[in-house]
Amino acid sequence: MRAAVVTAFGGPEVVRIVETEVPEPTAGQIRIKVAAAALNPVDAVVRSGAVGGDGVRLGLGWDAAGTVDATGPGSDWAVGDAVVALHHGVLKTALGTHAEYVVVDATAVAAAPKTVDAVHASTLPLNALTAAQALDLLDLSPGQTLLVTGAAGAVGGYAVQLAAHQGIQVTALAGEADEQLVTELGAARFAVRGSAATPHDAVLDAAVVGTPALEWVRDQGAYTGVVTQAEPAPVRGIRTATVSVAADGARLAELTALLDAGTLTTRVAETFSLDAATRAHARLAEGGVRGRLVLLP
Repeated sequence: MRAAVVTAFGGPEVVRIVETEVPEPTAGQIRIKVAAAALNPVDAVVRSGAVGGDGVRLGLGWDAAGTVDATGPGSDWAVGDAVVALHHGVLKTALGTHAEYVVVDATAVAAAPKTVDAVHASTLPLNALTAAQALDLLDLSPGQTLLVTGAAGAVGGYAVQLAAHQGIQVTALAGEADEQLVTELGAARFAVRGSAATPHDAVLDAAVVGTPALEWVRDQGAYTGVVTQAEPAPVRGIRTATVSVAADGARLAELTALLDAGTLTTRVAETFSLDAATRAHARLAEGGVRGRLVLLP
């Protein structure tokens, strides 16, 4: 089968398509025939060499939508089931979801949403789970206030929608051109990126603003970032943390149900064939992408 990998690190040009054996599921695992796999900024982080070292082959891709192709012992999934999954072990394996087939733990899998195709479904797992688990860390109640930085991005957009669904009053911090978008996502208020914002009960920092974002949190409030172990030092009694996304099939099933109910929406910017993975990485590096780029094996 074909898969996108890196064996040396750098820009988009280091992404290679290789021929490799189809992986086999073991106990508690399933194999997915990948129909679509989102390209995320974390793939650029892996590609650039922030993890691993030269000579180590690393697979790319965290999200997958497709059909179950094979199952190991102890799995409740059946061949032919339409599924979505988060492949959380990508930083430790030679194969990710940017491949024709991927093996994942059965507990990381949920039934595919019924209201969107595989291309759109593939944009849900990593970004929506990150947003949901970040909100868990903030532990806000209905009526409390939340500022979401990077609200027009994938994680930020899901955070706005999920928080609004929970009855939280959301202020979206984004570029001026994104006001209509984030308002449609459910933000009660809008703040232009680079402007001052009044203190909120919490900040979900999807744009990785870091320490300056604490100015937008009230005393004894909460801050959660999206870069693991990169939270700013606490001040004024503010709780600071970062989310380390965990594969969770049960939670992913809740999110697909919200997608089918219309509470969550997916955004696809462009699709690329797997063979064009280098071009997709180059487009991601250009910036300004609204929605996810998706690879089609």
